Amino acid sequence: MHIDESLASALVAEQFPDLAGLPVRAVPRQGWDNRTFRLGDDLSVRLPSAEGYVAAVAKEERALRFLDGRLPVAVPAVVAVGAPGPGYPYPWSVRRWLPGDTVAAASTLDQLALANDVGGMLAALRSLPTEAGAAAGRHSFYRGSHPSAYSDEVQTALRRLDVDAEACAAVWLTATTSVWESAPVWFHGDVAVGNLLVQDGRLSAVIDFGTSGVGDRACDLVLAWTHFRGEGRTAFREAAGLDDATWQRARGWALWKSLVVLSGQSSPDEGDEHRRILAEVLADPVV
Repeated sequence: MHIDESLASALVAEQFPDLAGLPVRAVPRQGWDNRTFRLGDDLSVRLPSAEGYVAAVAKEERALRFLDGRLPVAVPAVVAVGAPGPGYPYPWSVRRWLPGDTVAAASTLDQLALANDVGGMLAALRSLPTEAGAAAGRHSFYRGSHPSAYSDEVQTALRRLDVDAEACAAVWLTATTSVWESAPVWFHGDVAVGNLLVQDGRLSAVIDFGTSGVGDRACDLVLAWTHFRGEGRTAFREAAGLDDATWQRARGWALWKSLVVLSGQSSPDEGDEHRRILAEVLADPVV
C-alpha cells in the first residue's frame, strides 16, 4: 500500500479538523510495520503498513495509556485513534512526538551508560502489573512466547545457508529446552536501536510498542548481541538481570532473527550486519 504525506494529511483533515492546519512530513527513517509522519512540531501520525499490523493499534493504545508515567523513560502518549477513511482501510493513531535521536542515529554514546539505562528500563517494565497487557501470541508475532514457535524457520535457514549448522543447532537446542516458569511479565517485543531514543547521551524514551504484551521477557534481551559488545554487553546483562535460562532463550531469539534474514525468510535487511550478529551470537553466550 502506498502511504504518503498527502494520504496522512487527508485522513487528519477529515477526522481531526482541529489538527488540519498542521504540516505533515514523513520521518527520515521508516519502520517496517508502520509509516510515521510528523504532524506539526509536537505530534506524529502512525499508520499500519499492512493488515497484519492492524491488531497492534488498539492493543498499543491500551498499553501506552497504562505505561505512560510508569517507566523511568518516556513513551509516546496516545492523542487520538483514527478510523479507516478514503484511500486507507485501517485504524491509525496520533501520538505525542518525543524529542531525541535514536540509538541508531546517535553519533557518540557512552555504551556503559546506555547498557545500564536500557537494562534498568527493562527491569522496571518487568515489575509492572500486567492487567493492561495482552498475552503473547500472534498479535506480538510470538515475541513473549517460547522461541520454539520459530523452530521450522530455523531449520529451513540451516538447510539453505552456508553457516556452522552444528553450532547454530546447539544454540537453538539450548534455547528451546527451558521455559519461563514465573508469572507472565511485560515485554516490549522489539528492543532495537531504532526504537530507543537518547538525549544528552542518556536513554530518554522507548517507542514502538506494537509487538508488546505479557509473557516471557527473553525476547527483549537480544540487544546484547545486536548492539552491545565487551563491557557494554556485560553491563547490560547485569542491569537487565534474569536467570541463565532466560538469557539462553534470548540467544535463541537473536540466532533466529539473523538466520531468517540471511536466508531470505524475513523482511529485507543488511546482510553484512546480520552476519556480524550471527558471529557474535555463536561466540558469546552472555551467561
